Amino acid sequence: MITIASVGDLILDEPDPASFLAPSADLLRSADVTIGHVEVPHSTTTVSQSTDVPAPPADPAALKALAQAGFDIVTLAGNHICDAGEVGIADTIRHSREAGLVPTGAGPNLDQARKPAIIERDGLRVGVLSYNCVGPRESWATSKKPGCAYVHVLTHYELDHASPGGPPKIYTFADPDSLDAMADDIRALRADADIVLVSLHKGVGHTPAAVAMYEKPVARAAIDAGADAVFGHHAHIMRGIETHRGKPIFHGLGNFVTVTHALTPGTGADSSAELEAWSRRRKELYGFAPDPRMPAYPFHPESRNTAIAWLGFDRDGLTEAGFVPCWIDERGAPVPCGGTPDGDRVTSYIEDITRRAGLNGRFAPRGDRVLLDEIEGTS
Repeated sequence: MITIASVGDLILDEPDPASFLAPSADLLRSADVTIGHVEVPHSTTTVSQSTDVPAPPADPAALKALAQAGFDIVTLAGNHICDAGEVGIADTIRHSREAGLVPTGAGPNLDQARKPAIIERDGLRVGVLSYNCVGPRESWATSKKPGCAYVHVLTHYELDHASPGGPPKIYTFADPDSLDAMADDIRALRADADIVLVSLHKGVGHTPAAVAMYEKPVARAAIDAGADAVFGHHAHIMRGIETHRGKPIFHGLGNFVTVTHALTPGTGADSSAELEAWSRRRKELYGFAPDPRMPAYPFHPESRNTAIAWLGFDRDGLTEAGFVPCWIDERGAPVPCGGTPDGDRVTSYIEDITRRAGLNGRFAPRGDRVLLDEIEGTS
């Protein structure tokens, strides 16, 4: 049997990144395979290439801290991977490999970005694919352009009452060709790996409990094509959990280590008019302001509830699935807390957002972990 751990977003943009990983490192190293999503480029380039509020590149040395903390595979298909241009993508891939990490989801062209990360443990081949579902288009790779693998999600606004300018109903759905391309990748990997895992950068940012219309169909399509589990991230706040055909879908693993001053206006050389405007707009859109006592953690207060997805596999497939609850402390470091009052509170939070989103996940605490009922190995 092998164990696989997976976490959500990683932003290591503060000094001494290892210190933020220290509370969880022993647990992460105890898994046979540990996966995380690297949210920003890691490069020394000064290029800034984004029409949004760009994420400045982080120190390449921080990737070594990830490897030392137990990470094996990093997914790169996200909305910020192109923020430092072609050089930032190439540097992130190169520095990941030099640190001993296996990257997937980005590359010098679309074929390379769609290539899975594959590693072997105890005779089992583990394959991971990574896709960006949120844009922007400039982050997408093409046959001749560096970027990330993606699933193209369309948005339609429908005014369903007589009130021009009033709030519309929002419909989101994946472009069928894009969804077919993801399914083709999964089926090809299924033929080459014993365990197939899919990472999706998706969801509505900074909004508790919400699961957009497209998210369940895209995640379930990955399972239908042969994935053993789906891990979501991007929203910077936890999402609920469901099972589909006996396989787990973690709709959003939230933040793990996400420490940066880049989103805090008026601090550092990276402050800008766009950042100042975003800070004001963030409160209008999402109804929160970051805790001023945590200037390196500019996220929703509820996002301090987080988790490590934890899966078990043997040669017959998935045997168990669940999570280790974690609480992000005052420095911004996630602290595993299963089996404690803090862990009970985090678990209650995840159960609440699962129910509010209408998802079918059912949880059973067991020691320092929380297991999912109705997964393949327990049915």
